[in-house]
Amino acid sequence: MPQTPRGTAPPRAALPALTADTLVLADFSPRTRNRPPGPYRRLFSLPGALAFTLGNLLARLPMGMFSVSAVVMIAGSRGSYALAGAVTATGLAATAAVAPRVARLVDRYGQARVAVPATLFAALGSLALLVCVRTGAPDWTLFAAYAATATTPNTGGMSRARWAHLLRAEPEALHTANSFEQAADELCFMIGPVLAAFLCGTFFPEAGTLAGVVLLVTGVLLFAAQRSTEPPPRPRAPAASPLRAPGMPPLLAVCLATGAVFGAMEVVTIAFADAHGHRAAAGVVLALQAAGSGAAGLAYGALRPSGPAEWRHPWCLAAMAALMTLPVLAAVSGSLLLLAGALLVAGTATAPTMITTMTLVQERTPEGRLNEGMTLAVTGLLGGIACGSATGGWVVEHVSPTAGYGVPVTAAALALLIALARKARPSA
Repeated sequence: MPQTPRGTAPPRAALPALTADTLVLADFSPRTRNRPPGPYRRLFSLPGALAFTLGNLLARLPMGMFSVSAVVMIAGSRGSYALAGAVTATGLAATAAVAPRVARLVDRYGQARVAVPATLFAALGSLALLVCVRTGAPDWTLFAAYAATATTPNTGGMSRARWAHLLRAEPEALHTANSFEQAADELCFMIGPVLAAFLCGTFFPEAGTLAGVVLLVTGVLLFAAQRSTEPPPRPRAPAASPLRAPGMPPLLAVCLATGAVFGAMEVVTIAFADAHGHRAAAGVVLALQAAGSGAAGLAYGALRPSGPAEWRHPWCLAAMAALMTLPVLAAVSGSLLLLAGALLVAGTATAPTMITTMTLVQERTPEGRLNEGMTLAVTGLLGGIACGSATGGWVVEHVSPTAGYGVPVTAAALALLIALARKARPSA
């Protein structure tokens, strides 16, 4: 629409065109014209950023699908949840052992060169599991097939490594990128299990695994094709392992304790809902916690961080420990509705904590081994989830579901104590 010179009344015929929409879009104010774009818009205006993010989201979504799909598939065909749980636990143990080595190869030889064959091998493992279940193969073949999926690369870590490479001179923009990645993690782990359960229940038990394989391979191929944003390989990376970097061991211990918060909360919430006759609602209640975390992560990323991550970290952990007491109070009341609200609020401290933790991992990891450092952090989280699930399950079974909510509070407090001990001994 042509603009009328300032101080001149517009022609009468043009007045009907000034609707609410055109008034919003019109550039009448220098303040509106000069308003800078938001932090997320600036982030995805980088060449290639949107393309690699879309590919990574496709590849990351199956991470929340595979374990649920495997449990449904194995338990449905073999009639044993114990076997299904043992198979998925074996896969978790294999991932803890293999994933850091795959990440080291990614740092050394490049993302595309390593991630694609590693993904294809893992996809063959998932397909082999599907075939073994379908054909009634011996139980040991299920363990072998699922263990082969441990070569799946840490797609979230590779995405964060790209942002660290692109934004290495812009700490505020990198903070926004890390916040977006954490929100994406929450979204994928919120949607993934629901999608897997829907596919397995609506079509056939193997549908979740099959869809996960397709999404994983497609996403990694699309992600790897974006070569312009890929960090350069470091064939002569420092010999020192990230495990020996100053400050990394206590940080990985914090990851372990934080993972225990997540693992315990999931098991205890399912048990609490089941004890009150609302087991079907457990997924919705847990999704609210993830939604609160994802929203908080996006909001946190839009803010300008004050002070270094080293200073913010204990405060984030303290907020998480404090808010984890809300589910305890709600559980005492016996109301699932109050528990849902408490988990929504408690989840708002999770993403800022994880964002700050991952920022510290990036700062403390030796140059050239970033994928390995972040994969070690994820491995710590997975180990903590396993420990938290086991501990929470034991307390639920031997005490009560309400008492089980004391486990995530204890784990969050332990994470805070580890961080404070590190702060008191900066040379650690």
